[in-house]
Amino acid sequence: MPKFLIAGSLSAEGIKGLEKHKASGREAAIMTACASLGGKLEAIYFALGHDDFFLVVDLPSQIQMAALTVRSGASGMFSRVRSVALMTVAEMDQALGETINY
Repeated sequence: MPKFLIAGSLSAEGIKGLEKHKASGREAAIMTACASLGGKLEAIYFALGHDDFFLVVDLPSQIQMAALTVRSGASGMFSRVRSVALMTVAEMDQALGETINY
């Protein structure tokens, strides 16, 4: 299953929600959201600096990834969210073995 990294910053509304529901409450909500899309939350980290949080999620495809980020963004809880598709070492080796004709 494809793996994605999600990084972002909380809006003022998002910080209020974090204070109210605590980090464990946010983790439970993200786990439920990922499961509803056929995936799972692998890890969640809160950070100090440019980004407030990092998530590693497994989702069936970029379609579910888009659904998660668009719906989450529409909630108003984030001021900025970005996602990155991740590859394992084996997947990168497979990519390096592909023939490309120019």
